[in-house]
Amino acid sequence: MISRVPHLTTALKGPLLQLENDLLTNKTQVETWLREQWLQTPAPFYASVDLRNAGFKVAPVDTNLFPAGFNNLNPAFMPLCIQAVQAAVERACPRARRVLIIAEQHTRNLFYLESLETLRDIFEKAGMEARIASLRDDIDAPLAIELPSGKTCLLEPLERQGNRVGLGDFSPCLVLLNNDLSAGRPEILEGLEQQVIPPLSAGWSTRKKSDHFIHYHQVAQEFAKQIDIDPWLVSPLSLQCGEVDFKDRSGSECLAKNVEAMLTSIQQKYDEYGIEHEPFVVVKSDSGTYGMGIMTVKSPEEVLSLNRKQRNKMASAKEGLVVENVLVQEGVYTFETIGEEQAVAEPVIYMMDHFVVGGFYRVHTGRGVNENLNAPGMHFEPLAFAQPCNTPEKDETPDSEPNRFYAYGVIARLALLAAARELAD
Repeated sequence: MISRVPHLTTALKGPLLQLENDLLTNKTQVETWLREQWLQTPAPFYASVDLRNAGFKVAPVDTNLFPAGFNNLNPAFMPLCIQAVQAAVERACPRARRVLIIAEQHTRNLFYLESLETLRDIFEKAGMEARIASLRDDIDAPLAIELPSGKTCLLEPLERQGNRVGLGDFSPCLVLLNNDLSAGRPEILEGLEQQVIPPLSAGWSTRKKSDHFIHYHQVAQEFAKQIDIDPWLVSPLSLQCGEVDFKDRSGSECLAKNVEAMLTSIQQKYDEYGIEHEPFVVVKSDSGTYGMGIMTVKSPEEVLSLNRKQRNKMASAKEGLVVENVLVQEGVYTFETIGEEQAVAEPVIYMMDHFVVGGFYRVHTGRGVNENLNAPGMHFEPLAFAQPCNTPEKDETPDSEPNRFYAYGVIARLALLAAARELAD
């Protein structure tokens, strides 16, 4: 499968060209520093990172510790996934022969089931027996679901015996969560003697995006010192806002002030680099995923003038949870476009252990360069790496596949390191 590579209109000028050159010139220092960090703080088992490439900066905007898009990866890179998962399992549970994957609740989504089956297949090809368990109340017997790809996904009801979970006589050594626990920590998974990865504490019932980006900001500062760059070029400005109730408007004035302060900070950086674009801010739920509870604003007045429909949309998150805390984050433009329609695109990078194993472009024909692309109507274009992300060619231009993808791999691993420190805390 050969993918089109999105065109980046600002690739050959400005700070991005310098950033690309800095990464390429210092790639030995970059890789050495990252290896040292993994020795100090081991990477999460797997993760995906949403990036935005504005031309003048490349930065992560979300880090998912329960990635659900393995079916969107380029099949040519299955060997990378197999090798990475073998390394990850050897570190987490060296004697593991059986792996049980705990699925999300919304297992009626066929695209998600394609991802689950792809993930299960990776474990099988890595030499382990793998099966998929569901927490759904309406599944009380094995359920085989035919997928659009022609594959079959077998979901089985999770059972608990003593301090172990399994499926009948299938008693796994390793329990892999592919459920982000937005609805809370299931009692059936508490206190297990089996290794559970990621840990229950990594779920959205306890994890906060603001905590992650505090760690990321620190990682970016440390990394920037290694290659003498401005950390802002690889990091979005972020701050947490206190309790907000969008339905009764409480906390709106505080949120508006934080938005105003963030816009001022962004404008100062734009002035420093001579960037003429209009600053914008993304207000998002401080926990949760799937692009819910998120909005783009360009002035504090927009926060104060939300209509009922907008407030209701911001108030709800995945699993029907209520948004009570929000993250106010610098909006990062995406100036990558793909196809004749010039649809905006953003890269999503997948990692297992500390290895980049592939990724894809999230593409949306109905959204703009300053909008959230994780929304109904999106589609995916697999990244067809000309070479792995960590083998750049220095003499190529920044807009060429190996160079740009190397930069994506570096920034994604910085976010992965931030997540590792977050979990360690």
